[in-house]
Amino acid sequence: MKTNRFKLLLAGLMMALAAPMASAQTIKVGLISEFSGPFADYGKQMENGVKAYMEQYGDTVAGKKIEIITRDTTGPSPDVAKRLAQELVTRDKVDFLVGFGLTPNAMAVTAVATQAKKPMIIMNAAASVITTKSPYVVRVSQTIAQLSVPMAQWAAKNGVKRVYTFVADYAPGIDAEENFKKAFTAAGGEVVDSARVPLTNPDFGPFVQRIKDARPEAVFLFLPAGEEGIAFMKAFTERGLATAGIKVFATGDLTDDGVIDTMGEPTVGIVTSGHYSAAHDSPENKAFLKAYAAVAGDKRPNFMAVGGYDGMAAIYDVLKKNNGDPDADKAMDVLKGWKHESPRGPIMIDADTRDIVQTVYIRRVEKQNGHYYNIEFDKFPAVKDPGK
Repeated sequence: MKTNRFKLLLAGLMMALAAPMASAQTIKVGLISEFSGPFADYGKQMENGVKAYMEQYGDTVAGKKIEIITRDTTGPSPDVAKRLAQELVTRDKVDFLVGFGLTPNAMAVTAVATQAKKPMIIMNAAASVITTKSPYVVRVSQTIAQLSVPMAQWAAKNGVKRVYTFVADYAPGIDAEENFKKAFTAAGGEVVDSARVPLTNPDFGPFVQRIKDARPEAVFLFLPAGEEGIAFMKAFTERGLATAGIKVFATGDLTDDGVIDTMGEPTVGIVTSGHYSAAHDSPENKAFLKAYAAVAGDKRPNFMAVGGYDGMAAIYDVLKKNNGDPDADKAMDVLKGWKHESPRGPIMIDADTRDIVQTVYIRRVEKQNGHYYNIEFDKFPAVKDPGK
């Protein structure tokens, strides 16, 4: 009996000693996003992008195994996002906090990143202010200001004079409205009126009628990708704005690759500004599409998926250059000025703002082989965030 008891104690001691060793050989990445509710596709797209990178490059880097731990905010829920981040840091001992489809959720987690000294990689949330809230935040996606200013400049350059702005009433929408208006009026255009609508479940009908009554040449639109854009285009078509000759200019959220086929024929000819299209022609994008199909089947990747993919590229580069050490300050040293050849084209992290510098493409929706795509036809290279 004593011998058996001794063996059990010895086995327990060995397991206790082995646990820190196993932990030291694993890099934990906490992916916080919206996996249920009206924004559920945000989390799934980012998660699939993460999986696509690991499908292509493996789940081990610098001798460390990568473990992804997902957490669902269920929607725009800052308190939930903050609680999940705290749990990931204290209980799960994650090394990186990543994801964040919506700005309110990202903003709530910045304080956790600062207090815990954890690198926080934004894979979508797009208000300019986010990276100013913690020295440990890096963004690999886009800012809405970064997309809105080129759209305004392109529209003015191509003879559009009178525009109505229409945005979701939260930080990215306000960024879109203010930056578009500033750039468009500076180029000689006129914003005839503006509207801000609730972030969730707005009744678009009355707002769309006001646009029609104002008789602009075009409406500039920012709504979160997904259901909101589908509902807007339905109201736009039903109220006869297209037949009235009113054009739609928007950030790429409207014709998100994940929903554009659902929106269908009314999207043909819509011009948007965006940083990624599944139709982008490059060897890097072809490799990304192949890896994405391996993990997501026939689901088409959108700009959030490429944010997840490039976010993992950043983490892998950090670990390679730091010999597997996830230390936050060492990680930030690598990420400031980081350059990468993304499926969207060349990207860089500005060392001063920790925000992305990238090409912004002007795209037109076209139907090809029975499907709808954002076809790039003009571009603004190396755009920094104008919102800073």
